[in-house]
Order: sequence, then structure tokens, then C-alpha cells
Amino acid sequence: MSTKKLKIVSIAAEVAPFSKTGGLADVAKSLPKALKRLGHEVIVITPLYGQIIDPKKHDLKLIHENVEIYLNSLEKTQINVWRGYLMKNLPIYFIENKKYFSAQKSLYGSTRDNARFLIFDVAALKLISLLKYKADIIHCHDWHTGLIPYFLKTDFKHSETLKRAKTVFTIHNLAFQFGHDWWAVPLEKKDYGKNKLPLIADPEIENINFAKRAIRNADIINTVSEQYREEILTIKFGQDLHRILRNREDRLYGVINGIDYATYNPQNDPGLFKNYDYHKIGNKKLNKEHLQKSLKLKIDPDLPVIALTSRVTFQKGFELILQIIEPLLHLDLELIFMGDGDKKYVNEIKKFAKRYPKKTSWLPFAENQKMETLFYAGSDIFLLPSYHEPCGINQLIAMRYGCIPVVRRVGGLEDTVTNYNPRTNRGNGFNFSSFNPYSLFATIVRALENYRHEATWHELIARVMRESNSWEIPAKKYVALYRKALKGGK
Repeated sequence: MSTKKLKIVSIAAEVAPFSKTGGLADVAKSLPKALKRLGHEVIVITPLYGQIIDPKKHDLKLIHENVEIYLNSLEKTQINVWRGYLMKNLPIYFIENKKYFSAQKSLYGSTRDNARFLIFDVAALKLISLLKYKADIIHCHDWHTGLIPYFLKTDFKHSETLKRAKTVFTIHNLAFQFGHDWWAVPLEKKDYGKNKLPLIADPEIENINFAKRAIRNADIINTVSEQYREEILTIKFGQDLHRILRNREDRLYGVINGIDYATYNPQNDPGLFKNYDYHKIGNKKLNKEHLQKSLKLKIDPDLPVIALTSRVTFQKGFELILQIIEPLLHLDLELIFMGDGDKKYVNEIKKFAKRYPKKTSWLPFAENQKMETLFYAGSDIFLLPSYHEPCGINQLIAMRYGCIPVVRRVGGLEDTVTNYNPRTNRGNGFNFSSFNPYSLFATIVRALENYRHEATWHELIARVMRESNSWEIPAKKYVALYRKALKGGK
């Protein structure tokens, strides 16, 4: 196998700690760091969201101002470029366009999201040329970067700097294909991925399917778990792109995500009340008491605490959760939520929190990010009964903190959580298959029954905390994919 060090550009719409709505930001932060530690040369490119990212706070430097970029033969705009660092010798570049990336307080949700990220994709390629960075690999994360493989084969195909670059497109969640719901586009307005792009000023730009064009043009395509790779080839999970994916199945791979062990480390996490490791599991109960006190719950270190920290959406299983929450809260347990999302579900959770103030609590994620790891450290069970789950990072973080997962057997959850069998003392969590409230309730009860056996439960905690879910192995798998891309993609 080649040992040649690669020049890699990682491009993503969000990168923690600068901007974050979910797991994409964590991947876009941690994978480049892991690649850098393997000895490769890496740069990162992301938008500068003017009302979210403070250049002074992050010590960003303005390195290019009023750079003119042509979006097509008729339209152009200007960008500024700021530079910061993810770690030593790992620069991250921020593309600033005040009209499109400073007008709103959220990362997404504009009626012009397609236009915004088309500009970002063109600007990212222009920046690579401006830096004279002759990349081997341009790694495009999720739909927001989906036009980059297309542009490299069209508008930028004669670029001297970019001519040898190969593209890897990572599907983080196929349900998200462009700036709004793909299923809401009428058949006659669907983008088949082959026609020339409309002008930015043309409303039809909002129907362009970024993910579809990426799948058609990328040298390598991958999903964020092996199981999800198999699922998206089917009608059920393929989100209307299963046929195109089957046509390129020989270039489609699955690589399970990791987590940053430096960021998520109960031994030195400053967000915990008391640090601990698998040798000192007893200290976990001190975090539990502190969390119960903080949330104004009944303080009882022996009472099982079940935590949910995810986007509050149908995809994450909240339809099931709300069907069982009433009988669940009649059991001896506490149920805590942290997350933002669908107002219908959030409002229902708030009602139960008001009705059972000593047993349940909800916190919005945006204002309480610093408490996220305390939720894992202070909880006994982590719940994620997703309808579909490309990978899932939360269950990996939960296990790092000794919080035992209860999940549905789908996508990356199936790849990372194996059913615990008390007879053989094997497994690292509890899972179920059927997407119905009865299966979920029964699995939670099974976990609670095992929780009552303190000695074996402590063994289970120690086991999940010792598991290796860092980025070291996934990063090596990505390097192998990069080398495949350089050899033609197969």
C-alpha cells in the first residue's frame, strides 16, 4: 500500500466549535484532526456565519478581501476569507459573504439555501485556487457541498490547481438533499442532475438537487456506517435516490464515524461535576446527584435516569417516545431531554415536564451545549429509537461516559450497539427491531431490569467505557478511500 502523504481539503457547512447543529459539525472537526495526526496535509473550508461566528473570539485573521468570484457567465459576487486553526498546522478557512451568510441567526432555514450553498461551493473551489493548494482529495461533506464534484467536471475542469484533485462525497443523511424537502418538489420540477444550472436569480435554483449531482459526479461516495450503506440502496431508505446509488454501487462504501476522545473524556472533562474513568465508576453517581439537583428532579442516586440528547424529530423516534411517555413516567425512573427541533414534539415534552416536574425535564440544546456531557455522565441509560440513523454519534459519546444505550436496530446504531445478554455477559446495550411503541417500551423495561443488578451493571458500564470508538480507525479507512479515488474510484 502507498505511504505517500496526501494533500486533503475537507469542506463542510458546519465545523465545531465554530458552528454546529448536529453530528456533521463534530465529524468535520474531528476527522481532519485525525488525518493530520496520521501525517497528511489538511485544510478545512466552511462558511463564516456572520451572526454566529465571532472572528475576534476565535482569533480569526482576514487574509483576503473583496475577492470577485464568477458564479456563471452572467453573475458574480464578492467574498472575504478568514483563517483560523483547528489545531497546530491545521488551518480552517472561513468564506464570508455578508448578503448570503450574515443575514440570519441560524445556519439553515433560508428560502434561498440552495443559492447560498451554490455560492459557497464556487467560493470554496476559488479559494483552493487562490491558495494554490494542489489537493489530491477534496472531501465534500453532505448536500451543502454537493455541487463541488459537479463543478470540478464542468466550470473548473480546466483549472491548473484543481486538475488532479479527486472527490469523495460523504452522505451524512440522505433525507437532506438540498435546501428544502426533496419530496415537496413536484415531479415536473425535479432535478435529474444532468442539465446546466439555472442562474442564481432564477427561482428554479432552489429545486436543484445537490446530493444527486454529487452522487453522479464524485469519484468515491460513502455513508457514515456500513449498515446505512446497505439501507440506502433500497426503496425504503433510499430517499428516491436508490436507483442512482445502485448505478454507482461499485463506488459506494460505508465508514462508521468516530468521536474525538480528547473532547469527550470523562477523566478530564471540565463540564462534569466529578471526573471519573472505568476504574472509578462510583464517581459517576456524584455527577448523577449534581444533574438531578440542577434539573430540580428528585435526588436519588439509585433511581435510574434515562437521557435523550438529539434533534427532536420523527427520524429520532420521538413519535414512539411520546406514545409511551405516560406509562414510562409511572415507573420508578427519571426521564431527561436535551434537544431542539419539531415544535409539535417539543411542546408535548414540555407538557409532561410541567405535569411531572420531579421526574422529567427538557432543555433546549442551543443554550445548554455545555451541559451535554453532564447529561451522559449523570444518566444511566441513553435512548435513541430512530426510524433511520445513518450513524449516530450520541450513542458513541454516551458509551464513552458509561451511559448504556437503548436503540433501534437500524443504520449505524446496528453497527455500534449489540444486544446485552446477561447469561453470556456479552453485548454493550439494548436494541430492538420493529418501529413500534411496544418494542421500545419492552426494551426499556429490559434495560431497567438489568439496571437492578448492580454488580453486572457496573461491569457493563466498564465495558462500554473501554470500547474504542475514536477516530483513529475510521481515519485510516478514509485514507484507504482517498487512495481508491486517486486510482479511479474502484
